[in-house]
Amino acid sequence: MKTVLYSQDLSLWYGKKQALKNVSLSFEERSITAIMGPSGCGKSTYLRCFNRMNDIIPNIRIEGKAIYGDTNIYAKETDPVEIRTKIGMVFQQPNPLPRSIYDNVAYGPRIAGERRKKVLDEIVEKSLRKAAIWDEVKDDLKKSGLSLSGGQQQRLCLARTLAIEPKIILMDEPCSALDPIATAKIEQTMQELKEEYTIIIVTHNMQQAARASDYTAFLLMGECIEYGETKSIFIKPKNKETMDYITGRFG
Repeated sequence: MKTVLYSQDLSLWYGKKQALKNVSLSFEERSITAIMGPSGCGKSTYLRCFNRMNDIIPNIRIEGKAIYGDTNIYAKETDPVEIRTKIGMVFQQPNPLPRSIYDNVAYGPRIAGERRKKVLDEIVEKSLRKAAIWDEVKDDLKKSGLSLSGGQQQRLCLARTLAIEPKIILMDEPCSALDPIATAKIEQTMQELKEEYTIIIVTHNMQQAARASDYTAFLLMGECIEYGETKSIFIKPKNKETMDYITGRFG
């Protein structure tokens, strides 16, 4: 397997509070990695390091490396906007734009300068198909994205991310606001998408990590306690803290 993204001794501070402590992890091409751990352990903070979303928070300090391919994500010459086109993100709460379903998906390509209707039509259909929602919305593309159910909105947001043709998809607890049926659809879609994309999902749901991922990292108090193949992590963890978390002794 080819490593497409990694961090090396990545540390982050919010003011004087250290949220990440020397986290070193690598992510393999066309795989799903789950990052799990109790609330406040640094999962989402770590995920946002890879597409520079932490930049918008004041008093942030970052040390160490985050590398995508041959690109140092935090080098002065690196354009955050360009990084975000390669490393897309789906957030915890569905956040469709107050526009039509079509315009939600076409938004990114239009920002990038695409104006040809035929090309936009193709991008919209392809992205909605990949996000497993095309059949549900193909006759209602002019309807507001906000009119969809929560699970449909999340898949619409996934389609919007796919429309800019990223290589990596970050998913920050994408199912926490969804019911079990909608969650199952998102997980099934992830399995289909990993044929083309590298996916990193932050989840507080251990069952989801066990079901959906190839690799799992366990974070605790800003540190990576254990990382490996998901089966190994759940069946025979090497660290006591991991075992305690999986068996419900804490967290």
